[in-house]
Amino acid sequence: MAKLALLGLERSVYTRIARLALEEKQVNYILEEVEIFKDGGPPQTYLEHHPFGRIPCLIHDDFCVYETGAITRYIDDAFSGPSLQPVEAVPRARMNQIISVLDAYAYLPMIWEVFVQRISAPEESGLPNERVIFDAMRPIGVVLEQINLWLNGKDFLAGDSLTLADLYGFPMLLYFDYTPDGAMVLESYPALQQWLLRMKERSSVETTKSLYG
Repeated sequence: MAKLALLGLERSVYTRIARLALEEKQVNYILEEVEIFKDGGPPQTYLEHHPFGRIPCLIHDDFCVYETGAITRYIDDAFSGPSLQPVEAVPRARMNQIISVLDAYAYLPMIWEVFVQRISAPEESGLPNERVIFDAMRPIGVVLEQINLWLNGKDFLAGDSLTLADLYGFPMLLYFDYTPDGAMVLESYPALQQWLLRMKERSSVETTKSLYG
């Protein structure tokens, strides 16, 4: 049997996205924890796989691929199971658009400027930067308006079935919702709240659950 290892961190948003894809495709894999945030940065052995030192990285036999977009599409293309990418042009374009929006406009403000400031900084005996949190809310609001518009009564973000867009969106919105700021904002988007609840019921989410859900 081919050896497949995902190198990353259990608490990482992008590692979880890749793990969700592996679980949805029912692929056997090993998660190898790589701490990239410690003093000195990523270990040299990891940089040999990912020269930019970010996570995750997927190793499948002698094939190595990094960047979560490439990893998740490879998982979907290389293994049997339910397709995670629409065949039709319009929903496929929408899926790719949502992923791009989440990467470019949601991850930084939701995770680093709200979740890290509100949750991680106090846990490390620091104080949240309220100005950073306040400034993050405007771009987050634009993202939520767009995602809510695209959801538009559907069960999933890019159509009538689960796609990579849902797997990208879930960890980001989950961490954002974990903060009091995020939970309050999401009260204005009941459709997104229901989508989050539906995602939480999936076995892939339960299997990959970490400290914050």
